[in-house]
Amino acid sequence: MSGGALRGLKVLDLSRVLAGPLCTQMLADHGAEVVKVEPPAGDETRRWGPPFVDDEQTTSAYYQGLNRNKANIVLDLKVGRAREVVLDLIAGADVVVENFKAGTMERWGLGYESHLAARFPRLVYCRITGYGVDGPLGGEPGYDAVLQAHGGLMSVNGEPDGDPLRVGVPIVDITAAHQAFAGVLLALTERAVSGRGQLVDITLIDAVVSLMHPHSAAHLASGAVPVRTGAAHPTVAPYQVFRTARGGSLFVAAASDAHFAALTDVLGRPDLAGDGRFLRNRDRVEHRAELLALLEPLFRARDADELAEALRGRGVPASPVNDVAAALAAPQVRHRGMVVSDGDYRGIGVPIKLGRSASAPPRAPAARGADTERVLAAHGYGADDVAALRECGALG
Repeated sequence: MSGGALRGLKVLDLSRVLAGPLCTQMLADHGAEVVKVEPPAGDETRRWGPPFVDDEQTTSAYYQGLNRNKANIVLDLKVGRAREVVLDLIAGADVVVENFKAGTMERWGLGYESHLAARFPRLVYCRITGYGVDGPLGGEPGYDAVLQAHGGLMSVNGEPDGDPLRVGVPIVDITAAHQAFAGVLLALTERAVSGRGQLVDITLIDAVVSLMHPHSAAHLASGAVPVRTGAAHPTVAPYQVFRTARGGSLFVAAASDAHFAALTDVLGRPDLAGDGRFLRNRDRVEHRAELLALLEPLFRARDADELAEALRGRGVPASPVNDVAAALAAPQVRHRGMVVSDGDYRGIGVPIKLGRSASAPPRAPAARGADTERVLAAHGYGADDVAALRECGALG
């Protein structure tokens, strides 16, 4: 089925930076018709470079990775007439996604609870904020790394004797985007029964707390405060990075007794699987230092690629630690269609694959305001109307 599972769905994207745009890109990838509204200065991530993907340096690679398959219009929502246009766009939309600082939409007379819910009862409205709109930190701005710190994620990331580290990708924003995507689909499913839209309330603080398994579960069960364990798993051993020959690195996940037995056999020390200190996972965790003292020299004598292949052949999950270039060039990644292109555009593929409903073909992000006149015309604005909007500054 061409066009995607969400074809016919109309989405108004009032968001910028990461969580909102990624959510709406995911909807667009599955066929939704998404109109992105940018302020006259543009989404700030357009300037988050280098690298840039155009000679004028108006579109960064960062922006390009979050905004494909969308129409693009410019509206200055500080201008009252532009807010009237937004109301017309909302009237034709199934879904609105916004991630302004809490209270901004209310101040503009576009708040969901106070205005939009009654006027557009079928509207699904997704609001993404840092901490929510109420509570001790309600209304505070949210930034990914700050939430990593606040939510405990940074405290468990890094080496035991080192500083807390930020996870190397904006994982809180990305998680919030996926939760927003799921929340929108849940609300649309419920709307099919009730006929009514509702608020999808996504926060970065909820997103980071939801990420903290198994550390949160362990703390709630034992009262102990989890500590940093580097690349090693806190409750499974061996489950970590090992240095190999010629400066390579290999991650091995020997998550079961059978995995451990196969690992020791491949390494030429099958006797270790029968050692009383290492019989069960809890034994291996208790005697982790002794186990690593025996395993690490064996890893350093082997090539990472060769050893990974040998371990996979025995059913032990293992992989060389690839850099980004190697990961994106990996045969299985390419086989799964996780690198896509459209002319000069190259991007990451669609990770959710459906058996019958194909995703939409990739289309490079539109230039700022490229579709303003077309989108407004589709909502009944004639040439004179558009000219008047330009004259009053509503279009920037």
